Amino acid sequence: MAEEKNKFRTSIGGQALIEGILMRGPERQAIVVRDQEGRLVEKVEELKLIRDKHPILGWPLIRGTVNFLDSMVKGVQALMYSADFYPDDENAKPSKFDQWLEKHFSSKKVESFIIGLSVVLGVGLSVFLFLVLPTFLTGGLLHFFPGLPMWGRNLVEGVLKIAIFLIYLIVCSRQKDIYRVFQYHGAEHKTIFCYEAGLPLTVENVRAQPRHHPRCGTSFLFVVIFVSILFSSVVFGIWPITNVWLRTAVHLVLLPLVVGVTYEFNRWVGRNDNALTRALTAPGMWMQNFTTNEPDDSMIEVAIRSLELVLPGEKGKDAW
Repeated sequence: MAEEKNKFRTSIGGQALIEGILMRGPERQAIVVRDQEGRLVEKVEELKLIRDKHPILGWPLIRGTVNFLDSMVKGVQALMYSADFYPDDENAKPSKFDQWLEKHFSSKKVESFIIGLSVVLGVGLSVFLFLVLPTFLTGGLLHFFPGLPMWGRNLVEGVLKIAIFLIYLIVCSRQKDIYRVFQYHGAEHKTIFCYEAGLPLTVENVRAQPRHHPRCGTSFLFVVIFVSILFSSVVFGIWPITNVWLRTAVHLVLLPLVVGVTYEFNRWVGRNDNALTRALTAPGMWMQNFTTNEPDDSMIEVAIRSLELVLPGEKGKDAW
């Protein structure tokens, strides 16, 4: 138990890209992509954290939403960067809308617009699928069971949230193009495990590591859904609301708090490894069966290089 308690855990995290990986450390982030010629292309940037200018945004419960949105923006930027190495059709002509954007705005403004739109659409789609849709489906189902008590309504809504999330993961995992992205996701996890174990970062050492990590984004999203179920059950238990529009509005109001609590939960789990934390993270770990695949050696090489580029100069500065 003492050995587990003192085990090193890094705050470094990553994201799988198109034929590449984004790693984010305490001081900088690195994108490493394998281009079509097989070369590793590297892009390293120093991190500028908004909480350095506005300390209040680093407070508990607030920092969760701030970090989530920041990760979304940087993640979209990295995906766009990696996608440039693998265009769908190099000979395809830009659409009229693309031509209009290029004519009236600078390339930097166009990129910012696309990134902003992607983040809004991504967050909007998640909110619709995992909050709005279950609420409306529950309202439709209970039209046939008007006498169901509030706890029953909350239970049905919660089950639908988890079911939709699981279906979404399964559908995504079966997409051919996504399969390779999920292999890079597995490479990212394995490399971080190897580093946390204190082993040399070699392909052989990384290959032997597990591909399921307790601080994965998949686990984070699952916990967000689970915490939202708990919060809504308490709120609607005290304040019974049956109108689907009003219930949806309450869900949206609670969302920043839900994300904040989930973030703090993940930080606690990251610092502790015991029977309780393993039980609490087990569902999210199981769902990583759909979002991580075993990588090949070339993918592991990308993950190793991206991690090496963000290691802090001061040993232990990245401790979780």
